[in-house]
Amino acid sequence: MADHGYPMKLVNTAAVPQYDGLKYGGDESDAHHLAHLMRLGILPEGYIYLREGRGVRDLLRQRFIFVRQSVSAMQRVQGAWARYTGQCLSANAFRQLTDHAIRQAFPDPCVRMAVCAQ
Repeated sequence: MADHGYPMKLVNTAAVPQYDGLKYGGDESDAHHLAHLMRLGILPEGYIYLREGRGVRDLLRQRFIFVRQSVSAMQRVQGAWARYTGQCLSANAFRQLTDHAIRQAFPDPCVRMAVCAQ
């Protein structure tokens, strides 16, 4: 639609206040209500990325997911390390962990798998 010159609006339907007093509802009454909110300037809208920027947006979303997973894994290992060894493990120490150090901290293979495989 935007390619043909028509303005587009992305409405946040969860934030649209429900209208009271109507005894029936349908597409026409919904359209009138949304048009009224738009005229008042209170229509909750979202942002529609331009086609050229959507690839960057998707890459940023994936990066955010990977960073969140990485931090979650680090916190899981740090918590297990503190429980089993009684020592805190800093983020820098976590990044420098070797396979040998992990085997020493978690000699039981079942525990090691539970900590490292999640």
